[in-house]
Amino acid sequence: MEDIKTYLNKAEESMEGATLYLDDVLARIRAGKASVRILDGIKVNYYGSLTPLSNVATITTPDAKTITIQAWEKTMISEIEKAIMASDIGIMPVNNGEIIRLAIPSMTEERRKQLVKQVRTEGEDAKIAVRNARRDVIERFKKLVKEGLSEDMEKDAETDVQKIHDRFIKKIDDMIAAKEKEIMTV
Repeated sequence: MEDIKTYLNKAEESMEGATLYLDDVLARIRAGKASVRILDGIKVNYYGSLTPLSNVATITTPDAKTITIQAWEKTMISEIEKAIMASDIGIMPVNNGEIIRLAIPSMTEERRKQLVKQVRTEGEDAKIAVRNARRDVIERFKKLVKEGLSEDMEKDAETDVQKIHDRFIKKIDDMIAAKEKEIMTV
């Protein structure tokens, strides 16, 4: 019985990891309003090593359409600007010598639809990861039956893992719906 709990916990951890990864990916998708999380993936060359942007500057959103970046060292401004231009966020930085501003442009309807497609694709990838975790633990239960676990216990364990699976699939669907609504809101 202890083995079953252990495998159920591992499957749940794996499914939780898929949802956390999806949350991180969705946060980086620009939805037409300023969010400091779209800059999370940007690394800056800081004295020869790649360092996250948030470790070399203060990032704020003074309003819904602007992100400001204030470097802790003035020498880093050009490096930060280069890193933003090299990234895939698609926003040109405006540098006044002390602060870098990113003006978040309004999105076209076509761009919003592309982003919704991207959100759905990322959501489907997360669902696949959840399904794979379920499949792996069910296969393990079938091996345990060959090692002496009763079939009734195996069926109960499969029911439990299905409930966990369903809970995470619903959570992913809710995350996707919320992000789609955020993107499509003008």
